Amino acid sequence: MRAPPRRRRSEAGSRALRRRTVTIDRTPVLTLWASVVARRLGFGRDEALTLGRAVAGLGAYRKGAPIRLVTPTRAAIKERRRELKAGKRVQVDLLRRAVPVVRTREGLRALSQDRPIAPDVVEQYLEIKFGDALKLVRSAMKRLARSMSAPEIAAQADELYEKFRPNIPHGEPGWGAEGKLDLDRIERLSKRKLPRRPA
Repeated sequence: MRAPPRRRRSEAGSRALRRRTVTIDRTPVLTLWASVVARRLGFGRDEALTLGRAVAGLGAYRKGAPIRLVTPTRAAIKERRRELKAGKRVQVDLLRRAVPVVRTREGLRALSQDRPIAPDVVEQYLEIKFGDALKLVRSAMKRLARSMSAPEIAAQADELYEKFRPNIPHGEPGWGAEGKLDLDRIERLSKRKLPRRPA
């Protein structure tokens, strides 16, 4: 008697979507969330993808650290695109990370190891990591980002991530270990506002 065929990945992904949870590690979740927040703040699609990837590779800066950062607003981003000369760099404050950004011929790009990040590579990475769930997770994150004003989401994006990031089993390291990303938790966060973080 022949063994039943193994379930394809897409079927497993469909089951995950019905359960409203996705088994995934934290790095792609932070990458996607940071890119969604960057889009909400006024960066273009490709710019936001590179920023998301850079954020996932950086640690948070300490409060009060002597770093001169650009606070991303639509006006500030537009000004940087116009005034920043090709090859010149600035640091952008995103999810409490000081993200290095350079102007290229294609627009603003976040840097990794002093090289501009390729947005198509980031999108491919997200597609591989999230599989069939990418569209649904991105939509949930977009709703959360749009549930607040741009200044509010800029101030609270890191705190929100801490609230919905995948739960990692006890004893496992946070990065690299898979956990459950609960989409219903993201939806609930979009229905309530967090208290403002004191300045």
